[in-house]
Amino acid sequence: MVILGLGLIILGGIAILSAVFVSEPGNGGELLGFTVSTLESFFVGVAAGAAILWGFSILKWGTKRSLAHRRERKELTELNQKLERVEAERRADGDDDTRS
Repeated sequence: MVILGLGLIILGGIAILSAVFVSEPGNGGELLGFTVSTLESFFVGVAAGAAILWGFSILKWGTKRSLAHRRERKELTELNQKLERVEAERRADGDDDTRS
């Protein structure tokens, strides 16, 4: 998800930069090899802005999800280590009781 979010942000940024630097003021211009009017250039900008916002939201969601997954994995590892210690202690105590 993080990669998808970054991809959308990058594509939106490229579209905005190409529209700003390539289009001619007043009568549209050429955008990525296509002739576009001013209105079409505006819609490209709106779509690019929406892609950037969507990319940020996906990036945020993916980051939260991966952090939660890491925390859960760390907690499970700690619990597993505690359980192994307790079982080792029980085995050690059990061995002492059977020898007496």
